[in-house]
Amino acid sequence: MDRKKHVTFKILVALAGTDLLETFAQFCFKKSALSLEFLKINSFGAGFEFIGMLIRSPFLWLGLSSVFVIFVLWCAILSKIDLSVAVPVASISYITIPLVSVIFLGEKISLMQWSGISFILFGIILVSLSTKTSQET
Repeated sequence: MDRKKHVTFKILVALAGTDLLETFAQFCFKKSALSLEFLKINSFGAGFEFIGMLIRSPFLWLGLSSVFVIFVLWCAILSKIDLSVAVPVASISYITIPLVSVIFLGEKISLMQWSGISFILFGIILVSLSTKTSQET
């Protein structure tokens, strides 16, 4: 397979969609967990109670539905571009998830964590630029 696969605007939109859905799914999973933080899982029965209450959480189902849509989009994306291109570009969720955590969940992110997030962003930019360069040659 020697065919070059270029990232089109449609693919970029789909990748952005997977990132936004990933961020939304993680937010929903966190909200599901927070709704059950009062439960103590100190026995086998308490574990079943936790699972039973978790299954009734609308946030869990929203998160799982998002993961399913991500799966479908991801398969479509990977049929059009290389995995080595798709994964770095789709890593923006490593930035959006902490932002959503700060804004909507009131979580605190340390300077060290923001530094790591900056390195991830820099890595995404480098991989994107190197992919563009390698596609031109």
